[in-house]
Formats: sequence, structure tokens, C-alpha cells
Amino acid sequence: MSTDKKYSAIHYHSYLGLEKILGAQNCRSKELGVEAHEETLFIIVHQVYELWFKQIIHEVDSVMNLFKTNNVDEKNIDIAVLRLERVNEIIKLLIQQIKVLETMTPLDFLDFRSYLFPASGFQSFQFRKLEVMLGLKIEKRIAYTPHKYYHEFDTEQQKQMEHIEASESLFDLVQGWLERTPFLETGDFDFKGKYMEAVKKMLDKEKSAILQSDYLSEQEKEMRLRMNGDTDTFFIHVFDEAYHQKLIEEGKVKLSFKATIAALLIQLYGNEPILQLPCRLLNVITEMDTLLTNWRYSHAQMVMRMLGKKTGTGGSSGFEYLMETVKKHQIFLDFHNISTLLIPRSEVPDLPPTLKRTLGYYYNHI
Repeated sequence: MSTDKKYSAIHYHSYLGLEKILGAQNCRSKELGVEAHEETLFIIVHQVYELWFKQIIHEVDSVMNLFKTNNVDEKNIDIAVLRLERVNEIIKLLIQQIKVLETMTPLDFLDFRSYLFPASGFQSFQFRKLEVMLGLKIEKRIAYTPHKYYHEFDTEQQKQMEHIEASESLFDLVQGWLERTPFLETGDFDFKGKYMEAVKKMLDKEKSAILQSDYLSEQEKEMRLRMNGDTDTFFIHVFDEAYHQKLIEEGKVKLSFKATIAALLIQLYGNEPILQLPCRLLNVITEMDTLLTNWRYSHAQMVMRMLGKKTGTGGSSGFEYLMETVKKHQIFLDFHNISTLLIPRSEVPDLPPTLKRTLGYYYNHI
């Protein structure tokens, strides 16, 4: 009588593949003569990074698949939020792991660093894959060699990277979803027009308060007015579509005009029941971007502590290159910048009763 393999016994050790995992810490220093005690820590921390990268890619890929349709099921937004929240918790762990690595001193690291050339974190295929999946395409990436960033990967991995580069990213998919937001112009409610009126009213009120102040000097008033901005400064993105498109062409803005308006609407009316999940989605994405930036910064600071201004083992300028990526490798910066366009709740235009009802939970009692 045969036993159904589905219900056969399995052991903890074999299920987790511990023989392979725990036997994968091969210290170069030991192979080449004198074992450096800290090299085991260095290897394990980076192996754990790669395991977490695998999980993050697994989650992000599943979220992208949920958005690869012109009609995203509302239930899928909840799934996407939960999975991206998990990603954010993992990234927090990645940041904490740097502190574990920093229990190794610069002199400890120098005991085995010379054995690592030309290996480098730049050769992490999974991290490069994740960056591109999120939206950091090659034209936006800071180059540290004359070659394409995936030049050092094997042939199959290079093909994968080229395919991902040519495919829609999470940024692209979320942008498309935002552009399909159905509430921008509904019946007698023109969100953009109402918002523009509210902004002008708010700015006029703030300008009047500054000019009528009896404790500010004329110079201070002029400075406050300049800082406060007007419809031709901070808010020009939503007042002038042609100007917004010009910024996109110049590479200063990435998110489309229509998607920007939709993201703004979702943030302003995020308390409405139907918009609560979309608002959470935008917030969890911006948090993910912030956490990745924090990880880059913490990594750069660790490199400075360990190496000072030495070049990296992969040939980059080390700390200087890493700090440049902190500023320029933010993928969802346009989502952060929506905050510039927010106005006080007291100034947010009221929704027409019919639209408010549409955005709420209700049923017809018969």
C-alpha cells in the first residue's frame, strides 16, 4: 500500500535546507591561510540580506500582478497594502542589520577586506532587480563605471534585467491605476476646478494675514510672502498641465499630470470610506521609498566608518557614490511631493451629496 507523498513526514532540518544554508559560510581568509574571526559575521549578514531581498521581490512581484489589469479589484488593494506593509517591516530589519555589522571595527574588516576583490555589493543581482521592478530604470541610475550596471552579471541574468527594464515597473502600474481614478470629474463636481478655487482662497487669506501683521517688518513680510508661494510656484503643477508636462520632459517630474491630480484627490479625501484603502496604498508606498532611502543612508554611513574615503571593492568611489544614490535613487519622490499641494482640511472643497454617497458605504432599505 503506497503512502500519499502529500502527507509524508518531513523533518525541520530538511524542510529548511539547513545543511546547505549552514554550510554556506566559506571564509576566504581561512582558505588563504589565516582565518579572520569577523569574516563569518560579514558573510552571514550579507546572506541574510539576500534572503530578505528574495522575500521582498516575492511580495512586490505579487503586488505588481494585482495591478496588471485595467480593472483593479478593490479587494486586491487591501492585499497589496498588507504585502507592502510586510515589505516595509523587512526593510526596517535591513536597517537594523547594519548595526549588527557595525559591531565589527574598521580594523576587524581590514583583516580580510583584501581577500574580497573584486566582489562587491554592486553585484547583488536581487537588489538591482528589485530597484528596477520598483521603477529605478537605467536612464535614472547613477553610473559608476562606463558599462551598464548589469554588465557583471552572467548572460541569463543580463537577459532578465533587460526584460525587467523593458517591462512596466510598480511605479508605472500604480500611475496607470491612478490615471483611471473615476472621481476626478463626476457630475456637477469638477475636482480640479474646485481645488484651484480653494487654493486661491487659501493663498489670498494667508497673504492678507501677512500684509496686515503689525509685528512683521516690511522685509519680513516680503520674505514670508515669497516663502508662502502663489499659484505660479508650489501649485503650478496642478494649475498648468503644459508646465507639468515640460517638467516630465526635462526629467524633473515623473508622475503624469492626471495621476498627480488623482493622488492629490485621494490624499485630500482619504477619510471617505471608498478612498481609505487607496490612501493607505499611497502612504505605504511612500513609506517604502523613505525606508529604502534610510537604508541607503545608513549603509553609506557604515561604509564611511569602515573605509573612510577608500574606493569600494567593486571600483566605485565608495562613500561618495553611495551618498549620491541616497539623493538621486528615490523612486517615488513625486508621491512625497503631493504633500506640497495639500491644503488645510478647513479649505478642502465639500463633496456634492451624491458623490459623497458614492464614496461611502450604504445600502437601500426596502
